[in-house]
Amino acid sequence: MHERSNRIARILLRTAGTLSLILGGVGIILPLLPTTPFLLLAAVCYARSSERWYNWLLTNRWFGEYIRNWHEGKGIPIKTKILTIAFLILTIGYSAAFVVPFFIGKVGLILVAICVSMHILSFPTLEPDAGV
Repeated sequence: MHERSNRIARILLRTAGTLSLILGGVGIILPLLPTTPFLLLAAVCYARSSERWYNWLLTNRWFGEYIRNWHEGKGIPIKTKILTIAFLILTIGYSAAFVVPFFIGKVGLILVAICVSMHILSFPTLEPDAGV
């Protein structure tokens, strides 16, 4: 019975890790969805369920660098910060200007954009020679 519950736990962790990985991947494209927290969650789920999947994630050319830079405290590349904030301003700006009809909704979106931008800027900036 104990072996069966471990197997179920590993399956659930892999499923949660894969869903987190997908959300993190979407977050690379959509600035309103955070990338790093979802990738870190995927890494934790994979580390607890499959050494092979965890190693794949850490060495993956799209996702591995996010996780390694976070674990090593290196920060976020300036290019990523600029692109993230630019997309954030474009998407929230469009929504505030053309989609949301209520003034309080527009103000709320603008406040979200400001807070998220400040949060992104609060992370250390990865120096070009410090990258992987």
